Amino acid sequence: MSEYRAPLREMQFLIDELAAKRVAEGLPARDGFNADLVGSVLSEAARWAEEVLVPLYPVGDREVPELRDGHVYISQEVKSAFSQFVAGGWCSLAFEEEWGGQDLPELVSVPVGEIWKSANLAFSNCPLLTSAAASALRDHGSEELKARFLRQLVSGECTGTMNLTEPQAGSDLSALRATAEPEGDYYRLRGKKIFITWGDHDLTDNILHFVLARTPESPPGIKGISLFLVPKRILAEDSKTMVSNDITTVSIERKLGLHGSPTCVLSYGDSCGSVAYLVGEENQGLVYMFTMMNKSRISVGVDGIALSERAYQKALGYARERVQGNPPGYTEPGPILHHPDVRRMLMLMRSCNEAMRALAYRAAFVSDVARASRDQETRERAAVRLSILTPIIKAWCSELGQEMVSFGLQVHGGLGYIEETGVAQLLRDARITTIYEGTTGIQARDLIGRKLIDDGGQGIRALLDEIQALDRPLEGAGEPLSQIRGALTQGLAAAGEAADYILTRHKEDEALPGAVSVDFLMLMGTLLGGWQLAVFGLTALSRLDGTSGEDQLYLAARLGRTRFYAEHLMPRIMAYHASIMAGSASVTALSDAQLAL
Repeated sequence: MSEYRAPLREMQFLIDELAAKRVAEGLPARDGFNADLVGSVLSEAARWAEEVLVPLYPVGDREVPELRDGHVYISQEVKSAFSQFVAGGWCSLAFEEEWGGQDLPELVSVPVGEIWKSANLAFSNCPLLTSAAASALRDHGSEELKARFLRQLVSGECTGTMNLTEPQAGSDLSALRATAEPEGDYYRLRGKKIFITWGDHDLTDNILHFVLARTPESPPGIKGISLFLVPKRILAEDSKTMVSNDITTVSIERKLGLHGSPTCVLSYGDSCGSVAYLVGEENQGLVYMFTMMNKSRISVGVDGIALSERAYQKALGYARERVQGNPPGYTEPGPILHHPDVRRMLMLMRSCNEAMRALAYRAAFVSDVARASRDQETRERAAVRLSILTPIIKAWCSELGQEMVSFGLQVHGGLGYIEETGVAQLLRDARITTIYEGTTGIQARDLIGRKLIDDGGQGIRALLDEIQALDRPLEGAGEPLSQIRGALTQGLAAAGEAADYILTRHKEDEALPGAVSVDFLMLMGTLLGGWQLAVFGLTALSRLDGTSGEDQLYLAARLGRTRFYAEHLMPRIMAYHASIMAGSASVTALSDAQLAL
């Protein structure tokens, strides 16, 4: 069975095109930000991932982390890999030099993250959550707190975690019970947190937990939540030795997948209370945590892309090797690659991978603009666009990625269901991506509620207008992009009508937003994926005559897969549209009793 190889040609193609827009968006010129630098970073990341992380992926699935005497222990192979990861400076790519970072943009760090995820998703969760924690501390922590802890996160000396969920408080964070009482220049935190990814381990000497909790007399509900940094270990009174910070690892969750990533139940302050440091101001914790959550949501969307890419490579390799049946045009058994239905599944996987990847990299670029453009209006406009793209990328890419991984198993037939092939692990690992960091339903309600209804549709209409502006260049491109042009025209009309319907009907039909939100998000994701394939299709077409060899084959293949996406994926838009326009009546028609009949 073929193993993973990073799709460097495609990554470089997308990055080059997006990087060309840096100056126009007011981003500062970066010395050496060029194809050679990006190519070197991606190539080295790919080399290390393929040599070290890929072989570890099945090992982590079998040799799972162990909880002994209240501590989680990781296999020696994974510990060695993490030490190499830190020594290579991979933790620090996207952070400023003042904190020990390499100051590379998200447009580089997101593709590198995709490589880690494809190679070994369980491993990658640890440094990527640490990066999200460092972002929250950088953006919201006091100068004193940053001086104490930020470099430790950026360097990989410490890892970071996100602690939101409690046994009684899942998606409804207003039900949080963890408390933090002030004591001098810190707080004493008490409470239990569940589903904490990489919540305990022995990869590093310390772990910095970012924990949501309530302070005394805080307002009820989500308005009374604060964010705290709680180290696993703190300095003893002698200021020389590190001691436990009254944090107990209660258990490691037994999960469907991601066995190599310890998901822990943590209990804070069972004895004297865990020493905790307030991040920012009291009662602003959820606002601060969204910095971490939104970065993680983009990251989870990339999980879907990464797993789908690896599943595609496995499926393609198997389809080339497996001889079974007589494909059309063959007089004797031939590779299943030539059976039309297998071809259909492979084309679905590859075209969806290209659409998802293009949209995620677009979001990475928009994130760079929102953070670093010299023009305030441009930054604000980019921030609005990123807020719309984030739930779509998280939910659409994870849902579609899971579907494509399932196709990868299907190509293998019965062998795909056997653990030894490695495809089953991909499917098990993919299943969580539509759930953690906010389920698909939660992302859809965010999109339809905050980003459509609360905004009066302005941000989404601006996005649809930008897609519409592509029609003239597509018309000029002629036949090679005519199918995607027609699909975009039809999709834009459906999206606009669906948005208008929701905006005009949601007040009189309270169930409408919840009933149609997932269909609206999937409609938008499918449309935006087609939009990005069209954008890069124009680039591919413009370069086609000036290339030769494999580069020319790649560009021509992109155009072919863009047509396939237009003809086989974008018709889904009309199905989503029909469900939205049907409203909520059939969703709510049956009584609770009838649901059980």
